[in-house]
Amino acid sequence: MQPSSVQNVDLRAIPSVDELLGNAEIAAMARELGHDSVVEMLRRLLSDVRAELAAASPANDRPPSDREELTESLRGKMREMYAARKLSGVRRVINATGVIVHTNLGRAPLSEQAIAAMTAAAGYSTIEFDIEAGKRGARGPKAVSMIRSITSSEDALIVNNCAAAAMLVLSVFAKGREVLVSRGELVEIGGDFRIPDVLERAGAIIREVGTTNRTHLRDYRNAITERTAMVLKVHPSNYRITGFTTTPETGELAGLAREFGLIFYEDAGSGAMIGLTQFGVKGEPVIKDVIAAGADLVSYSGDKLFGGPQSGIIAGRADLVGLLRKDPFYRALRVDKTVTAAIEGTLGSYAAGTAEKDVPVLKMLAITETEIEKRAKSFVERFIPLVGSGFRAELIAKNSAVGGGASPDADIKTTVIALAHDLMTEAELERRLRLGKTPVVARIENERVLIDLRTVGQSEEEELASMLAAAAASGKEICI
Repeated sequence: MQPSSVQNVDLRAIPSVDELLGNAEIAAMARELGHDSVVEMLRRLLSDVRAELAAASPANDRPPSDREELTESLRGKMREMYAARKLSGVRRVINATGVIVHTNLGRAPLSEQAIAAMTAAAGYSTIEFDIEAGKRGARGPKAVSMIRSITSSEDALIVNNCAAAAMLVLSVFAKGREVLVSRGELVEIGGDFRIPDVLERAGAIIREVGTTNRTHLRDYRNAITERTAMVLKVHPSNYRITGFTTTPETGELAGLAREFGLIFYEDAGSGAMIGLTQFGVKGEPVIKDVIAAGADLVSYSGDKLFGGPQSGIIAGRADLVGLLRKDPFYRALRVDKTVTAAIEGTLGSYAAGTAEKDVPVLKMLAITETEIEKRAKSFVERFIPLVGSGFRAELIAKNSAVGGGASPDADIKTTVIALAHDLMTEAELERRLRLGKTPVVARIENERVLIDLRTVGQSEEEELASMLAAAAASGKEICI
């Protein structure tokens, strides 16, 4: 038989979409994922198989041509596609990296109070309804009132992230005019997001002052012209310049701006609401202190050191915030009812003085070196003997990280559990933990997988041990 004839026989062996849908396993997938989704997956799979058969030589590398064998091969490929689809989307993970505000894992985990508030607001809610008056009210007035009280600001506004906050402020108050900013503060925040790009996109004109390492108050003063609209101070959250450096304090810049009738705006970054030096986190401005020092406007992230949902909070002078609230751009940037509620829940802990106990980011920062060492030792003693043979565990002194672009020089001492397995490389162990029923995200260092319990809740420890056991079991299956 000629190669082309063999090829035709192989193509005829391919089952139809309807035949495959008749299989009980694939039919169950269709019930779970939706009929149309599974049909689309099958069509894509069959198209790939036809192309593969057409390109294959008559030699041993040809895919299965027997109809039954080919059908079973297709079912196996569908299982793989189904598993990949199940892994996609937003899922809960166990963060064992020791990075507290982990950008790729959703930054700050929410407090129980914030989650409860979010759930309560998920249906119909009072997001813009005044219960007492029985008519339309202001949007999220409780959150605004709490921000005002905690930061001692005159008014506040909430948008969907800190970049949006900066964009709104600059577009309203500095479009077509100059903004003075130190060269040492023209930073890249992350994900190719750069302060100069924000200024340009907002229509503002950058006027760089000073040098990378040293900027004096006189540099700002000498740069002021009739075109100047604003003095901008950007907190360098994700890096530090040390050595021969100087930069004006917030109060000095606020005084200079007032002298010339300019707006002084500070992008404070991570949103620390309380001092964090006692936790080893230095150099993060406390929002209340920024306001007290004279900032007209300050913006910060809601999902970093503040410990709430993704959002950008603007606080400051009532007249300026009022203008921001009236700008059409604000409507495109404002947050929804659930985010507003989560912010209220988070702020409630600050107002009650219980944030260090309630807010997960602060709770993780507050764990002492002694406490984390004790937890790590207990975990190894309790669980490692139970998760299966082959594991080797060692406790090593390391540092946890704040993450989220905050405090790169933070000194947060921790004890990590360094794991190795007799039947798996560290890369394979890390992969199997990551692909488990509950994904465990860890890091690799010196041919071992490191587990930092600082970012693992105590209620998650048993589940973490279960995922280690599952990874060990799957490793044995590979090696048998």
